[in-house]
Amino acid sequence: MAPTRDEQHWMYRNMVTSRRFENAIAKIYFEGKTPAFNMANGPIPGEMHLSDGQEPVAVGVCAHLNPEDVVTATHRPHHQAIAKGVDLDKMAAEIFGKASGLSGGRGGHMHLFDTDVNFACSGIIAQGMGPAVGAALSRKMQGKPGVAVAFVGEGAVNQGGWHEAMNLAAVWNLPFVCVIEDNAWGISVAKSAATAVATNDVRAAAYGIPGTRVEGNDPFAIYDAAGTAIARARNGDGPSLIEVETYRLAGHFMGDAEGYRPEGEKDGLFAKDPIPAMRARLLKEGTASEEELAAIESAAEARVDAAITFARDSADPAPEDALTAVFAA
Repeated sequence: MAPTRDEQHWMYRNMVTSRRFENAIAKIYFEGKTPAFNMANGPIPGEMHLSDGQEPVAVGVCAHLNPEDVVTATHRPHHQAIAKGVDLDKMAAEIFGKASGLSGGRGGHMHLFDTDVNFACSGIIAQGMGPAVGAALSRKMQGKPGVAVAFVGEGAVNQGGWHEAMNLAAVWNLPFVCVIEDNAWGISVAKSAATAVATNDVRAAAYGIPGTRVEGNDPFAIYDAAGTAIARARNGDGPSLIEVETYRLAGHFMGDAEGYRPEGEKDGLFAKDPIPAMRARLLKEGTASEEELAAIESAAEARVDAAITFARDSADPAPEDALTAVFAA
């Protein structure tokens, strides 16, 4: 299964938009945090996890989804949110903690929530599994269309909640797909030091469901594997598991010195940056011209600039709203 020309352009546009957005956020994040780094300072306080290098996973999967499908994501969610169609202005405003944000500035970048496109994410490892399986169950019980996809990191697969959710998805034969983004590092712990199996696709056998491993961070191969799994879910044939080899070009969080990486590893990863690779492929295969790609890139830059301006110009939340939308006994 190969993406159409229009889908390839859509994939590249969203990959470029995500990277431009991350670049903008990275620059702004350090405002007020130098010369002495203090995570609490600046217009974007707190931790920040960038998804540079992992864009192919988001577009390869989300190319098959529509607004009625549910996606749950991780603490590194921007590429997935953009590919799922989350409102970029409101997303930027949420990251800046502004009143015009997706959740009025209450959630921040690890807790993006957009009901218009059924997207949510969480800073808790493997936390999105239960809600995604629950969404898949609700659709099956109500006879509604739609599938649920949970994106997790390879470290999340060692959490008990991950196994419980996978088991229930299989027992109930739910329209659910788990996508594991294997970037080889769980914060600063190598996958090989924390996981008993070399690849997590083999774990699917424990639940009697298909498991697939996609190597090389290839957006077209991801598209193919995701298309099969999502079609299977839509047809009522139950859940699937996909693990994708991807690359984290940034640190675990902004300010991460990455002293745990072997010497030369980052240079090797940048040589495999998926965005220049995708661009070169589109040109080589004649799927896009230089002019078309330049237009996509220019539009992505303008879209991100507009979102950042919207966020900067938006009002801060009113102090009296601090206790609204809070449940108390």
